[in-house]
Amino acid sequence: MKRLLPSPWLSLGLLGGWLLLTRSFSLGQLLLGMLVAVVMPLLMAPLRPRPGPLRRWGVLARLILRVGRHVVLSALVVAAGVLRAKARPPHGSFVTVPLDLRDEHALAALAMITAVIPGTVWSELAPDRSALLIHVFDLDDEAAFIHHFKADYELPLKEIFE
Repeated sequence: MKRLLPSPWLSLGLLGGWLLLTRSFSLGQLLLGMLVAVVMPLLMAPLRPRPGPLRRWGVLARLILRVGRHVVLSALVVAAGVLRAKARPPHGSFVTVPLDLRDEHALAALAMITAVIPGTVWSELAPDRSALLIHVFDLDDEAAFIHHFKADYELPLKEIFE
């Protein structure tokens, strides 16, 4: 069964998405959706990375809560920055953050975290994965930002994945 359905949850999601997009639960659409749900994961299997080693589940839970809190707080800070832009324009800047992470799963998680935090954008990863270029919406202190980024996001990801 694992050979036919290497990713059962993905297949179920594809079938559900297919039926929602077609807005039809007819037998023909159900069969076509099942075909897509079985064939697509098989075709995409070589592109999927190996499963990541998740360690320290408590650290992961705290990181998720921290990121959620930072999303809300950063959204408020960015909104305030936009509202007062005429009086004090934001000082957007690119920051190069040296990285200790090397694991591809940890780097992917760091990319997602950076993408969801308002005011930061992942711009470029050095080819040797030693540094990350980030654009920050309003930067007052580069050293403080780097310290915060590494302590709040990189260090927990290193504990979880490496």
